[in-house]
Amino acid sequence: MLFIKIEKIKSAISDGNIEWQKHALERMLERGISRNNVKAVLLTGDVVDAYPDDKPYSSCLVFGVDGAEIYHVVVAYDDKSETCFIITAYRPDLRYFEADLKPRK
Repeated sequence: MLFIKIEKIKSAISDGNIEWQKHALERMLERGISRNNVKAVLLTGDVVDAYPDDKPYSSCLVFGVDGAEIYHVVVAYDDKSETCFIITAYRPDLRYFEADLKPRK
């Protein structure tokens, strides 16, 4: 099983190797989530789930906090180009996640 290391994501974000998918930007706008929120989560958060079979690149769910808000960011990572692809971002909901807002129910 492939697993994306958070260190690779943090390095890509710090180096500016980030691609914003149209879907992510649309959802972020709808949800009032900024690019800075997403970057902060990716720089300080933790991988809480992995999706190794996603195509064209494996992806993962990153849990993090920016200010007083908790966020989930789904990000794919390409080892070859060392680039992160932001798939979506949202505020987790207790209807779908456990009390710590990390694992799904």
